[in-house]
Order: sequence, then structure tokens, then C-alpha cells
Amino acid sequence: MKNFIAPALFVLAGFAAATPAVAQADFGQCLASLRGQAAAKGISGQAFDTATRGVTPDLTILDLMNNQPEFKTPIWDYLSALVDEERVQDGRAAMRQWGQALAAAEARFGVDRHAIAGVWGVESNFGKDIGGRPLIQSLSTLVCYAPRRNEYFKGELMATLKIVQDGDINPANLRGSWAGAFGHTQFMPSTFQRLAVDGDGDGHRDIMTSVPDAVHSTANFLKKAGWVNGLPWGYEVRLPSGFSASLAGRKNKKPLATWAAMGVQRIDGRPLSGNYAAGIIIPAGINGPAFLVTKNFDAVYSYNAAESYGLAIALLGDRLKGQPGIQTAWPTDDPPLSRAQRRELQQLLTARGYDVGEPDGKIGAKTREAIKDVERRIGLEPRGRPGGKVLEALRG
Repeated sequence: MKNFIAPALFVLAGFAAATPAVAQADFGQCLASLRGQAAAKGISGQAFDTATRGVTPDLTILDLMNNQPEFKTPIWDYLSALVDEERVQDGRAAMRQWGQALAAAEARFGVDRHAIAGVWGVESNFGKDIGGRPLIQSLSTLVCYAPRRNEYFKGELMATLKIVQDGDINPANLRGSWAGAFGHTQFMPSTFQRLAVDGDGDGHRDIMTSVPDAVHSTANFLKKAGWVNGLPWGYEVRLPSGFSASLAGRKNKKPLATWAAMGVQRIDGRPLSGNYAAGIIIPAGINGPAFLVTKNFDAVYSYNAAESYGLAIALLGDRLKGQPGIQTAWPTDDPPLSRAQRRELQQLLTARGYDVGEPDGKIGAKTREAIKDVERRIGLEPRGRPGGKVLEALRG
């Protein structure tokens, strides 16, 4: 790691942006040191040189990595933006368009096509938000300058170089997030190497431009993560009075009969039935919605290791099946906003003279600062949260 210490400290000290020539020199030395390590991984010198020729560091990535947002998203805001009517309608259209590919992936791997589509919708809005940062540039910047996890990013860079060398994906198309996730369902390069498959029969694994490759690869991921064909991921439940929060937890699985004996019911009042074990999660606490979750939820959870994320995929999949959304009210008096409502909020802020940029429904720093000002004016704590009270105030 000592090859990367000086550049990393250089960036952290805040001087790299002011002296790009020195930063570029450090970057060149770093890339040169990686060439031999790439050879040891089976990447030819020609492939390495071709992939890295003309690459310069993107130091803005360090800001994205280091500047953690102060704003913490409540679970109801997170799910409201990811599982709204707009995304459900877009998902149904995508499933009609790519129904054959999804059905083939389901048959091949035994994974529910709606769960596959749920991943697709949450990860890239059905291919609309894939990300535009060149992977080689992003990952080499992180290897050479990141203040932490350099070895992890080095592994992802080597995996990316292998993708280029193998010819699965046109290098010009290898674009994604600042951390290196790419494609319709946002695989990391090492995940691609392990689990991507050819879904359209052309001999390549191209999750950037081939929807069949992307959905088959996602189904393969979920299958390898433990998905059980025919088992539900879970469903919303009603907890009995006095239920102890200490019993909740994704890993605290019990037979359904045990939960039923405690008085747990489906949200519609039907009794629990089935011969499998499940846990109960309460993402907003004991006074919010509760969900019974099985091994299939664990498989979805493994995609990004977050219960909120797993719930978004699972609930979106249910909505795509035609099932209703969450029935229990969230424990808040300030309701969350859909993306359409967030765009309306931004439009109203713009009309009142705030600079929030394009009203795209994405709540960035400018929008949060404007919301804080509105919150102060209406007597709320200035948190920058896009909630119903702020929207109603702006409408008024």
C-alpha cells in the first residue's frame, strides 16, 4: 500500500485540486505500479495499456466518498421514492416489453420474475439511471487516492480490466456509479465476473446493453444467494398487543406456527399458514408496519446488505404483481412524498426564487437547503426533509 500513501494524503490535505499537474504525476506513477499487479492477475500489458491510455483522475469522487450527507433518510421517505405509482407503471411496461426474457430467466434459475424486475427497478429505474462515470477512471482514482478501502477498489479495478480483456462489454460502454457498480442491475465488476451469464445467446455477458443478460445474471445472483423457488419473500403482518420488539429480527426465524401461536396474523386478518421458518422485521419500530420475512428476503437483502433496500425490491415486486402496497401507517404526522410530489415541491421552490436546479425529484444539497429555509419559516426543525408539511406550505 505504500505506493498509494502519498497520493492519498495529498488529496486529503486538500491540495490536489489546486495543483493538478502534481496530482497527475502521482496518478501516472500509481498506474505504472498497477501494471505488474495486473499481469499477475492474467491481464496482458496490451490490455492494461489500452484500457488506461489517456485516463486521468476524477478527484470529485473523493468528495462523494468522504462527504457523508448529514441528512438521514427515514424508511418511509426511502420507500416512498423507490416504490411509487410512477415506478410501478414503468415496471409493468418494462415487464411487458421484456416479458420473454424475464420468463426465460425465471424458468432457468427458479427465481420469481417479479423479484428480478424489482431489483432492476430499484437499481436503475429499469435502465433509465445506469450511471455515467467511466469505470476505469473511477476505480483507478479510488485505488490511487481513496483514504480507505484501496485494496477493495484495486480488486474491482482488476475485475474491470478482465472484463475489457475478455471482450464481454465494449469498454466505451463501461460506465456506472462512482464506486464502480454498472449495468441495468448495477453489478460490481467482481460480482459480474462471478455471476454474470449470457441471457440472449450471443456468447457475451453484457449487462450494460442487453436486458436479457442483465435479468438472467440477476436471477443467477439471487439463486446463488439462496432463493427458494415457490417460497414467498414474506408479507406484511399485524402484531398482537404487547408484542416484544426483542423478538424481531431478520435472523430470528421461527416456524410460522410459533408466530401464529403468539397471535401474529397477516395484515388482512388471515392466519399464517405454511411449513417454513420466518423472521419479523419492524423497520420503523414497534408502532410502524411489520413484515414476516423468509430466506428469500435474505437472498434479496444480500444484494446490498440493507433491510430498507431489500424491502424496496420485495414491495416493488409485489406491486408489479398487482398486490397492494403497505397497509399500516408509518409512525409520522408528516407524510412522505412520491417522486412526482418531489418534483412538484422543487417546482414550487423554484417559483419562489430558490435555486434547486432541474426539478427531477432527486433531493440534492440545493433542494435540502431550500427546504430548510421553508421549514424555519413554518416553525419546523430545519432538517431539509421533503415531507408533506413543506409541500402543503408551498402550495399555500
